[in-house]
Amino acid sequence: MNGQAVRSCVTPVASVLDKEIVTIEGLPGDHPVKRAWIEEQVPQCGYCQPGQIMQATALLTANPTPTEGQILDAMDGNLCRCGAYPFIKRAIMRAAKEGNSR
Repeated sequence: MNGQAVRSCVTPVASVLDKEIVTIEGLPGDHPVKRAWIEEQVPQCGYCQPGQIMQATALLTANPTPTEGQILDAMDGNLCRCGAYPFIKRAIMRAAKEGNSR
């Protein structure tokens, strides 16, 4: 919402009036984060992937060159049932290198 990752399950509909909303479907297929996710073979079950990708996109939009610690801090709270955290971190680092300004 307005470039920030928010959790839709706890966001009241009334709070999104007049806000720009982008979901995973709104990211281009060749978006650097989506490409990095595929290259690093992040997806396992897919349950958490939309939230992980949108959080990573928001992070890289705000901070195009995050440190490993900043990545971990930004992704804290996005839970992955499969434990793909190392893959997620590598994908974010790859997307940062490739550029994510879309």
